[in-house]
Amino acid sequence: MSINTTITTRTTTGFNKTFYDKKLLETAKTRLVHANFGQKRSIPEHQGKRVEFRRYELFTPDADRLTLQEGVTPDGQSLEQSTVEAEVRQYGAYIEVSDLLGLTAFDNVVNDGAELLGEQLGTVIEWVTRDAMCAGSNVQYANGKTNRAALTADDRLSVSEIRRAVRSLKKAKARMFATAEDGSARKPHFVCICSPDATYDLQSDPLWQDVSKYANAEQLYSGEIGRLFGVVFVESTEAKVFSQSVYTTVAAHEANSDRVTLDAMSDAAAAYLVDGAKLRIGAAEYTVKSADRAERTVTLSAPVASAISAGTRVFSEDAGALDGDNRGLDIHGTLVFGADAYGVIDVNGGGALRTIIKPCGSAGAADPLEQRSTVGAKVEAYTATILNNLWMVRIEHAVSL
Repeated sequence: MSINTTITTRTTTGFNKTFYDKKLLETAKTRLVHANFGQKRSIPEHQGKRVEFRRYELFTPDADRLTLQEGVTPDGQSLEQSTVEAEVRQYGAYIEVSDLLGLTAFDNVVNDGAELLGEQLGTVIEWVTRDAMCAGSNVQYANGKTNRAALTADDRLSVSEIRRAVRSLKKAKARMFATAEDGSARKPHFVCICSPDATYDLQSDPLWQDVSKYANAEQLYSGEIGRLFGVVFVESTEAKVFSQSVYTTVAAHEANSDRVTLDAMSDAAAAYLVDGAKLRIGAAEYTVKSADRAERTVTLSAPVASAISAGTRVFSEDAGALDGDNRGLDIHGTLVFGADAYGVIDVNGGGALRTIIKPCGSAGAADPLEQRSTVGAKVEAYTATILNNLWMVRIEHAVSL
């Protein structure tokens, strides 16, 4: 049986508002892993939606050029900066609670609603941060493969892959973390965020050191599960998985037409089918011009002379190796990074979630019988961006089933 989620009124005092804010934030924090390790920046109020990070480029060490000639003043060097810009966005959701539900429900609907909203928006913040981190070009494919589509079920995360990632970070002179989550000092380390499936494959290695075997007690990160070769591992159920975006069949197509009607178009498929995307229909590859989700149609960059038969397989090649039915293998993204590899940005320190409670009757004429109240949650402004691409390695790999 479903009930109308529309909360009454009696819990709108300042005390309860503070309580629900705390409840919301505590619940959201249980979802946050990726957002915890970025360089934090705030845009002052009334200073626009964009923030600019600036980084000085290192001087090139050149012994010949830097050798001084007796009595000769050398030419000066010029400072060079790289900039990264990012724009914040808002996120929010609410539920509507009827006065009757508030009067008769066994549960504290406001409290439960705040907790559910915190989990929802906390996950959204985690996804926004994760996707920004996974947009980098510093990619390491397992077992020496050269692209994602070449990865097979045997190309899993291993100790060797972690060592390769650490070597890349060290050669790029990536800074190491030197403090724990509470700000206390701990041994310098890199951080790895990985899925439970990825750590399952690593933990069978005898070199793995889980938290219970640490030689010296240290303040742990939330979700920390172990350590290996100077890398601290933090597990996230929201770690990136690259799945095949399009997998369907042709519903209809006419000869000499550039429009193909599909049997289904998922959210992932609609997001993938943009101008320039590559799409396989049967044995042939085509370039997409546009797509219409409502009509389930794809417009190709050029007409197809012969009619494509209904039932022909349509698929993308943006995941791992294809099986006999052209289904792509799911590929996991494990992130290994140093300090200041990426940044998280809000406005005036207001990135934390806040609760918005509107009591019955607050809508005026829109609620003439004072029957509806709302409980909402909003992230005032937030975004994330990579600051130094070489200081973050994304290992792409398969996992054990």
